[in-house]
Amino acid sequence: MSPGQFPLDQYLDRVGLAASASPTEDFLADIQRAQVTHLPFENFDICLGRGVDVSADAIVRKLVHQPRGGYCFELNGLLLMALHACGFRARAILARVHLSGTPTGRSHQLALVSLGKQQWLVDTGFGANTPRAPIRLEPGLTQQHGDQSLRLLEAPQFGVMLQSRIDGQWVDLYSSDLSTVCAGDIQIANHFTSTWPGLHFTTSRMASLVTQEGLVTLSNFNLREHRHGILHESTVAAGEDYLSALSQHFGIELDAEYEALAPLPP
Repeated sequence: MSPGQFPLDQYLDRVGLAASASPTEDFLADIQRAQVTHLPFENFDICLGRGVDVSADAIVRKLVHQPRGGYCFELNGLLLMALHACGFRARAILARVHLSGTPTGRSHQLALVSLGKQQWLVDTGFGANTPRAPIRLEPGLTQQHGDQSLRLLEAPQFGVMLQSRIDGQWVDLYSSDLSTVCAGDIQIANHFTSTWPGLHFTTSRMASLVTQEGLVTLSNFNLREHRHGILHESTVAAGEDYLSALSQHFGIELDAEYEALAPLPP
């Protein structure tokens, strides 16, 4: 989909921005913040056995025209199209996730944006740890965005490593060598991530959304709401209550009955 074909006005309306602007640092931060607070991270097409279509038309149809979200290949795929339509110089990159302590394959998509001589990592699809603002590509610099502290470090084996300060400790999130990514790389990574047995995307239900008060997440039946630094936890019941919680907390409207969701492992 060319920048001229992208429905920019409809996208901006979907993420709550009044109008487009010139490709500036301020607007880059605005568009990232708008998307992470309006489009939820979620994997319910995988849970419904539908798979994930990362073609441009499918991403726009699902995320712009339907009350749905997606995961990194969809959310950051959409963001990349929007950035191009707004005149930014940006390209997709792939990253290895390190949260488990063992690096994965290149299974996370985000964007690298160039503004003059400065480059930024922009990511709207890393679940509860999604950055709230663009990350300046400057290793060693601690970057504070609200209650989120992030930094990049040089990682000789992997390129650059993004870390987040969690409970007083720096935790590795993901690494990237910033190399060129082709459409086929994204298709292969998406297919593996959305289908491989044993991965959390295929064995769990998940959703998260940044809010004005903090963050709300759903992991299977566990709902966690962070409001102004205070955590509220509750359990969501199966059935219609579950679908109602998706709608109420994340704006997700599934065009399916609850029984169509794959049962969770015991």
